[in-house]
Amino acid sequence: MPVLTVNEQRYPIKAMLFDKDGTLLDFISLWGYWSESMYRHFASRVSGEIPPLKELWGTIHDASGHVSDYSRSGPLAMGSIGDLLAILAWQGYRLGLPWGEAMHLARESKQAADAELEQVRSAYPIDGMVSFVRQCYEQGLPMAVVTADETTEATKHLEWMGIRPFFRLIIGNDQVGRGKPYPDMVVKACKELGLSPTDVAVIGDTNGDMQMGNAAGAAVTIGLLGMDATQAKEHVLPDAKEIVSSYSQLQLEESMNES
Repeated sequence: MPVLTVNEQRYPIKAMLFDKDGTLLDFISLWGYWSESMYRHFASRVSGEIPPLKELWGTIHDASGHVSDYSRSGPLAMGSIGDLLAILAWQGYRLGLPWGEAMHLARESKQAADAELEQVRSAYPIDGMVSFVRQCYEQGLPMAVVTADETTEATKHLEWMGIRPFFRLIIGNDQVGRGKPYPDMVVKACKELGLSPTDVAVIGDTNGDMQMGNAAGAAVTIGLLGMDATQAKEHVLPDAKEIVSSYSQLQLEESMNES
């Protein structure tokens, strides 16, 4: 069985499950652009002012007003597409639109943002991710993606980065009854891989990922976050069993000898 070493701790595993956004791909390059586009389309179609994006979805903005970071506990990081649509639609309803019209406008805004994103395809790999995923693939370690995104969209983003063939499964929020932090996606992935959750490692960038993995009984939950590990553990990823700042801190060894 392959052994994953994280912070000098060794975990025998039979598969790895990856969150997508902020774990496989750079979150801001993709979702910062998409969020600004969707918000702009929606705001231009309603009569009256709506709260800034940072108050609605938990984005963080630079001096020029562009999305530069995100709250790891906010709706954009942890919510489903349906959650984000509902948050925007509520603003239209609050300004006097019937709920159905407000939701229709939110969906139209999403379609416009999706079309803009399709043109730029701003899905960029996290540093070190491709080489680590390739190593796992070459050693025969099954991998799956468990994401709050829709399955079709997640598949497309992996294709843009050229890494889709490495993954056995892509489990989107639309395939389960309950999204993160519930264990449903991990349980479904393990069932389809023919494994127990105790045999898999889960890696992600939000505490919802950690709670999902822990609730399923994963061998280890790994928080990937580019900041001081102590700060991350205390304030951002309190439920992570391990914290790393880059993929270089993950070491996968060949199958261990069994007696």
